[in-house]
Amino acid sequence: MVRIVVEEDRRSMEEGLIQQRHQNERDDPRVTTCVILSTFVAVCSSFSFGCASGYTSGAESQIMKELDLSIAQFSAFGSFLNLGAALGAFCSGQLAIIIGRRRTLWACDLLCMFGWLSIAFAKDVFWLDAGRISLGIGVGLISYVVPVYIAEITPKHVRGAFTSSNQLFQNCGLSLIYFFGTVINWRVLAIIGALPCVIQAIGIYFIPESPRWLAKIGSGKEVEHSLHQLRGRDADVSAESAEIQVMTKMLEEDSKSSFYDMFQKKYRRTLVIGIGLMLIQQLSGAAGVTYYSNTIFRKADFSETLGSMIFGVFVIPKALLAVIFVDKWGRRPLLLVSAAGMSMGSLLIGVCFTLQGMNILPELTAVFIFICILVYFGCFAIGVGGLPWVIMSEIFPINIKVSAGTIVTLTSWTSGWFVSYAFNFMFEWSAQGTFYIFGVVGGASLVFIWFLVPETKGQSLEELQASLMGTT
Repeated sequence: MVRIVVEEDRRSMEEGLIQQRHQNERDDPRVTTCVILSTFVAVCSSFSFGCASGYTSGAESQIMKELDLSIAQFSAFGSFLNLGAALGAFCSGQLAIIIGRRRTLWACDLLCMFGWLSIAFAKDVFWLDAGRISLGIGVGLISYVVPVYIAEITPKHVRGAFTSSNQLFQNCGLSLIYFFGTVINWRVLAIIGALPCVIQAIGIYFIPESPRWLAKIGSGKEVEHSLHQLRGRDADVSAESAEIQVMTKMLEEDSKSSFYDMFQKKYRRTLVIGIGLMLIQQLSGAAGVTYYSNTIFRKADFSETLGSMIFGVFVIPKALLAVIFVDKWGRRPLLLVSAAGMSMGSLLIGVCFTLQGMNILPELTAVFIFICILVYFGCFAIGVGGLPWVIMSEIFPINIKVSAGTIVTLTSWTSGWFVSYAFNFMFEWSAQGTFYIFGVVGGASLVFIWFLVPETKGQSLEELQASLMGTT
């Protein structure tokens, strides 16, 4: 008898969700100043994230000379960002659910500011590495909470573009470091990397908390208050508020949100998609190319200063394309184009290094390698670089977002640590072999994306999650 009543209540909630969905399809909420401001404040830390990613490339020669570091010591320093990020990722989901998205962003700022300042004033390798690890922990938190926060506050018809701004600002930070890294002292670069965290720490006090997190903790009135801030004081938020609370309640009654819930059969596909996309993002070699681009330029006999500056200018327009087209073309087409371009770029780089080793066309191979690196990284920026985080923030329902998001983010950073640490050793072993491996990974990723990754544009988070679980 009790089971019948529960099932009736569940069907009633699902019917209510479907009715609210039809209402939302007729009336997309407008993009307000508050949504834009909140997104900007959130992605300030993404800018610092980008600075951290490119820092080792821009500052490599200066740091190694001033602190007398070996290749192994500098490789360890570079990889400690990923090691720290793995630690941050491990607690990111739980921290975001316990203290909320805004306070988690504030914790990111403290960790990143300490990390940057420790690097800036380091007198030996201990403080250099300690700062890199602290910065990595902050970056690990950023990589989870920023896309999740943006996805939870933005209207569905612009969610992809706004969430992709996370990757855009990462590329802006990366561009800054690449462009000025060879001409500005490495200690000054570290201080510049800390400035966005200061801006965000102040801006957090002026943005609302995520309405979906508020629904998770049972604050019904605060959900509507947050939505009014985000959608406008005169906006009718009752339908959106009801949809969020109905779906959250349904999921909470269905599961008590233990760690093992994400391994249930109905969540299997979303977990495989999330982990798979993060492995594609890292094992395709992006961390190695990003962290040690100047090493590649030296090996190719191409000017480090010229290469870094052109690289710095190039990455922003490519990332901007993802923001423009993600809600027009969709996630799947961009991911497929991105993976195909990265695979082709990697294979061509391998071919160029092979020709260089055979002393064939020596006057042209350096330029060809540089062009292929631009192709590789440009394709990375429009899809694989940022869209896995967009999709991760969309596909997991609120009751497993903590555990699944933690596992997915941890997967990204642990695999990234492996690539960033091993890259220099692999590159010394065989430059062409390294990129042939990355090319094969890119080809395998095409198959994975084609058969498993769904299109998520144009759906509310509740609609998308219900369809992936097979409840509608």
